[in-house]
Amino acid sequence: MTDTATHLTGEKARIGAPSIAGFTEEGENLSPLNAAASPIGGDASKAHSHGGGAGIPDSSRAGRKTSYNVEDFPVLTGREEDFRFTPLKRMGGLHKNELTGVAPALTVEGANVSTLETVAMTDARVGSAGIPEDRISANAWKHAAEAKIVTIPANSTGEQVTLTYTGTSLDAAASHMVVIAEANSESVVVIDHVGSAVLAQNIEFDIRQGAKLTVISLQAWAEDAIHASSHLAKVGKDAHLKHIAVTYGGNLVRMTPSAHFEGEGGEVELFGLYFADAGQHLEHRLFVDHATENCKSNVLYKGALQGKDAHTVWVGDVLIRKEAKGTNSYEANRNLVLTEGARADSVPNLEIETGLIDGAGHASTTGRFDDEHLFYLMSRGIDEKTARRLVVRGFLNEIVQQIRVPEIEERLAETIERELAATDN
Repeated sequence: MTDTATHLTGEKARIGAPSIAGFTEEGENLSPLNAAASPIGGDASKAHSHGGGAGIPDSSRAGRKTSYNVEDFPVLTGREEDFRFTPLKRMGGLHKNELTGVAPALTVEGANVSTLETVAMTDARVGSAGIPEDRISANAWKHAAEAKIVTIPANSTGEQVTLTYTGTSLDAAASHMVVIAEANSESVVVIDHVGSAVLAQNIEFDIRQGAKLTVISLQAWAEDAIHASSHLAKVGKDAHLKHIAVTYGGNLVRMTPSAHFEGEGGEVELFGLYFADAGQHLEHRLFVDHATENCKSNVLYKGALQGKDAHTVWVGDVLIRKEAKGTNSYEANRNLVLTEGARADSVPNLEIETGLIDGAGHASTTGRFDDEHLFYLMSRGIDEKTARRLVVRGFLNEIVQQIRVPEIEERLAETIERELAATDN
C-alpha cells in the first residue's frame, strides 16, 4: 500500500516560515532566481517529464492558460501535464475534430420553481461562471450550438431538479449548460448521463451570495460512450457548493471540476466515487482556487478498480493565493484495487502562496484489501467472499451517504452489488 499525507497548520506556517531560507511570512519564495536558497531553483526549475518547473508556464495553476478560443491552446501531444495520463487515441477526436454530431437529448424532472431556458451561446449569462481551462473544453465551447440555462430563484428552498442527458449517437458532439443558484437559495441538481455518446461538455455553476447548491453528477453511460466534461463553478460570498461526481459507466470518462472562490466565507465540498472495470479509463482532475480570504474547501474521492487494464486517474490541485488568508483546505483520494491488472494513478497537489492560513493538507492512498478487516469479519464466521464485499461496500459508503437522495443512493447500492458480483465471477 502507498500512502502520502501532508498537513500544515496556520500556526506552524506563521512561526516556522521566517526561519527557513527561501521563505517569508507569506510562504515560499517561488522565484526561479532563488537558486541558492530554494530546492526548486537551479536545475529543479527546468522542465521535467510531466510539465514545467518553476518559471515554466504550466508549473503553477495560477499561471495556466484559460481561453474561450480553442486556437489559443496548442495541439495536444499527450506530454502536457493535464493530459499525461489521458489516452488521446481513445478520445474520439474531442480534442481536435469538429464536434458536429447531435448532442444527447436533455429532459427535466422535478422543476417546481426553477426554470430552464434554451439560449444562444452569445447570451450574457454564458461564460459568467468560468473560462475553459483546456483544449477539449474550449473545443466544446466553440461547437456548442446552444446553451441550456437552469435558474433557481432567490430565497427558494427545497428544490430538487433532475436533468437527464440521453445519448443515442456516437458522432462527436458538444453541449453547454449554465446553472444559476440565485442569492440565498437552497437546491439539489442531479445531472444524469445515460446511453451512448461521444461528448465534450461544459457545465457552469454560478452560486451567488448565500446560496447553497448540491450537484450530483452521474456518469452512468453505456459501455461505448466517451465523455469529457468540464464543470466550472464560481462561489460567491457566504455561498456553499457541494459537488458529488459518481462515475462507473462509459469506455472513457474524463471529468475536470473546478471551483473558484469569488467572495469571503465561501465553502466548497467536492466528493467523488468511481468504479472501473476491465478496459475502462475513468479520470477526475480537480482544481480548487482559493482567491479570497476566509474560505473553506474539503475534497474526498474514493475509487475501486477491477479487471485487466482498468485505469483510474485522480489529480487534485488546490491553489491558495497570496490574498487567501484564513483559508482552511484539505483534499484526499483513496483507491481500492480489487484484482491484478488494474492501475490507479493519484496525484494530490497543494500550492500555497501565503503562510497566513488556518490549515491545509492532502493525502493519497492506494492499496489492496485491508487484511485486518477481512480477518475480523472472517473470525466471526463470515466467508471470505462475503467479507470482501462488505469491505468494499463500507469503503465506498462514505461517499454514497453524502448524496442524501434516497432513490440515487438505492441505485448506487444496486450498481455496486452488480460490480462486486462481476468480481466474484
